[in-house]
Amino acid sequence: MINRNILTLDEFTLQQLRNFPKATGELSRLLREIGLAAKRVNVEVNKAGLVDILGDEGTTNVQGEEVKKLDVFANNQLIGVLKHGISCAGIGSEELDDIEIFDDELSNQSKYVCLFDPLDGSSNIDVNVSIGTIFSIYRRVSPLGTPCTKEDFLQPGRKQVAAGYIVYGSSTMLVYATRRGVNGFTLDPQIGEFSLSHANIQCPKDGKIYSVNHGNFFLYNSGVKKYIDACQKKTKETGGPYTQRYIGSMVSDVHRNLIKGGIFMYPGTTDKPNGKLRLLYECNPFAFIVEVAGGKATNGEQRILDIEPTELHQRCPFFIGSENMMAELESYLEKEKS
Repeated sequence: MINRNILTLDEFTLQQLRNFPKATGELSRLLREIGLAAKRVNVEVNKAGLVDILGDEGTTNVQGEEVKKLDVFANNQLIGVLKHGISCAGIGSEELDDIEIFDDELSNQSKYVCLFDPLDGSSNIDVNVSIGTIFSIYRRVSPLGTPCTKEDFLQPGRKQVAAGYIVYGSSTMLVYATRRGVNGFTLDPQIGEFSLSHANIQCPKDGKIYSVNHGNFFLYNSGVKKYIDACQKKTKETGGPYTQRYIGSMVSDVHRNLIKGGIFMYPGTTDKPNGKLRLLYECNPFAFIVEVAGGKATNGEQRILDIEPTELHQRCPFFIGSENMMAELESYLEKEKS
C-alpha cells in the first residue's frame, strides 16, 4: 500500500509552485532532473561490486586526484540529464577543467546554471562506505537568449537560489534547500520515487559530535588544535562529553551533523593553507543548506557565503555546524589572532 499522505519529490515541488503563482516552474524542473540523475547513479552504486565499475578509471582530474569509474559515471549522468532538459544553461563540475555550456536555443533561454561534485567521498567506493553527490544552482547574470558565461558560475555563495546533496548509504536520501527551508526525501525502492521524509530540517543549536581528520592534528594552526583539545576534554559540567566521528565522506559527515547537531572541520594545514575542499562544488552548497537550517559556516575568518570566488576550482578551509559549537570554535580562533 502506498501512503498518499507522504509527498514525492515531484508532488512536493509542484505543491510549492502553488505558493508562487508567477513562478515558471523552471527551478522545480531542474530539481526533479537532478533527482532523476541521482536515481540512475544510485542503481550503479548499489551494484558496483557486481559489475566492472569499482576501482580507478586510470586518469586524474584537474585537482590531480585519481578518478574512480563511478566518478565518471555519475558525472556523465548529471551532465546528460541536465543537457537534455530545458532548465539549465550550463554546468560546472569538479571533474571538468572548465564549464560546459549547453549552447542551444532552449538552453540559452534557461535562467539557471548548476555546479556539482558528482561523487563526493569516492575514495570510499571500493570499501562500501557512504558517498554522495553535491549540487548548487545559481540564477544567471548573463543575458537570457545567449550562451552562459564563466561569470555565471563565479558568484558568491549567498547568490545561490538552491543547493542540495544526495547520500547513497543504508538508504538513499536527497536533501535540498531554498531560501524557504531545507527538506529531505528518501528514495522508496518500491515505487522508485524520492518521498518526503524530513520536512523543514533544523540544525540543532548544540551538538556533541565533532568531525575532523585527527591524522593532520599537528599540521593545524594553534587555534584549531586548542579547540580540538577542548572537545576531547568536555565533561557533563561543560556540555559534554563530545564524540569524534569522521567518515571521510563530507556528505555523510555533514548530513549526520545537520540532523543530530555537531561540527565538521576541514582546516588548512601548514603545507596546504587553503585546505582541500572546493569552494564552489562543496563549501558553498553545504554552507547555504546549513545556514538556511540555522547553522553557520566559515573559513575561519569570514562567512563562506560572502567569499568572492576567483576561479572554478578554488579551495578554502571549511568549518560548518551547529550555531553554538561554531561560536565556541570562533572564540578559540579569535584568541589566536590577538
